[in-house]
Amino acid sequence: MSRFRYSALMTDLYELTMLAGYFQKGMHEDEAVFDLFFRKNPFKGSFAVFAGLETALRYLEELRFTEEEIAYLDTLGMFTPEFLDYLRGFRFTCKVSAPPEGTLVFNHEPLLTVEGNLAEAQLVETALLNIINYQTLIATKAARIQNAAGDGVVVEFGLRRAHGPDGGLSQARGAFIGGVRSTSNVWAGQVFGIDVKGTHAHSWVMAFPDELSAFRAYADVFPDSAIMLVDTYDTLKSGIPNAITVARELREKGHELLGVRLDSGDLAYLSKESRRMFDEAGFPDVKIVASNELDEFVIDSVRGEGGRIDVYGVGTNLATAAGEGGGHLGGVYKLVRHGDNPKLKITSEMAKATLPDRKRLVRVIESNGTFHQDVMCREDEELKAGDRVYDPTNPSQSKRIPEGVRIEDLRKVYMENGKIIRELPELDACAERCAEQFEKMPNGTLRLHNPHIFKISISQGLNDLRNRLMEKHSEH
Repeated sequence: MSRFRYSALMTDLYELTMLAGYFQKGMHEDEAVFDLFFRKNPFKGSFAVFAGLETALRYLEELRFTEEEIAYLDTLGMFTPEFLDYLRGFRFTCKVSAPPEGTLVFNHEPLLTVEGNLAEAQLVETALLNIINYQTLIATKAARIQNAAGDGVVVEFGLRRAHGPDGGLSQARGAFIGGVRSTSNVWAGQVFGIDVKGTHAHSWVMAFPDELSAFRAYADVFPDSAIMLVDTYDTLKSGIPNAITVARELREKGHELLGVRLDSGDLAYLSKESRRMFDEAGFPDVKIVASNELDEFVIDSVRGEGGRIDVYGVGTNLATAAGEGGGHLGGVYKLVRHGDNPKLKITSEMAKATLPDRKRLVRVIESNGTFHQDVMCREDEELKAGDRVYDPTNPSQSKRIPEGVRIEDLRKVYMENGKIIRELPELDACAERCAEQFEKMPNGTLRLHNPHIFKISISQGLNDLRNRLMEKHSEH
């Protein structure tokens, strides 16, 4: 949990102008339901890892307008004294439902649902999208990277390339949930209790008369945790031989060299040669760490070429969620019910049309534990084997829920009347959930290239409701 308060002004101006409009028109206490979801799986993959829920819930629970913030809004000359006075007593009192963090989720599914009065549910749109979009995106990227690394350890090195100081914190948290359980970010270590890791920079080596002197000095200061950066001059002719020399000197003093880091060149070849040289010198336990613009595809390639890397330090491409189909999640926040009326956004693209009303999100699980598909249905609708379900973007395609499966609700109510009502799990538990769910995904859905797309469906009842609303709109 972050140790600072998010300002109530962490919002787009139009949230406040709509709020003021609802207030002036007497609509601010109308009942409303909003869903937060995304339309496309990131990175052209088959899944996303839900993250950011605790951050979002803490923001909602602490949401207040300070006198300083209200005074600033007054300077804009847009808002009435009555509305500004209303903001002084503003509190978030809605209900919030969501899957647990670390759950694998998919496009079109309602990740977060906010139910309450229109004013409160509308105002928090921007902040919730900011929090959930980024942490879910980073958790997904981290899961892809950790999955590519196999048994290798991944360390998050991305602070210097993160999207600002809070981005550095948020991406360390999201990455942890996705499976990257250590970071170079000391602040994230303090705030979230994440294990912190680090080596030294090339400047350390260059600050000494020669590479061997630099290695000896570092080993003298950190005799039990020294990892030497070996590519400042020449990895195989200088860096590794000097690291072996220092490893021998440490052993004579009762210590062991922890590892070396490769930060350039052909990582597959260099890691194989480095491993051979350390093994022949009698140091099979020295870890080989690699960095330098790594991502899931580079790691997959290095492993495919027989690389001998133990630890991958991933920075830029994790912190910025770089890669085809990455960079942003594209989550949206849409009104699905106003008062007693289900609401539907109509568009010429069925893929961009919304799914109306309150919904359940369930997962159909095969007898062996493998995830079969997810289904969205109406709140009061009970699903069972044999029921027909429909493709949300192409409802002409349908299939039946197979026999012999079990059906589980994915979401829980985490907040009632603006208060968190259930204990939130530690980050370790969220990361374990993610890892366990990976084991249950169908064959082919986790591969990096052209993965099978996990099946998402809507129920008969939800499909019928959407069709009725579309017909009703077409009549006007």
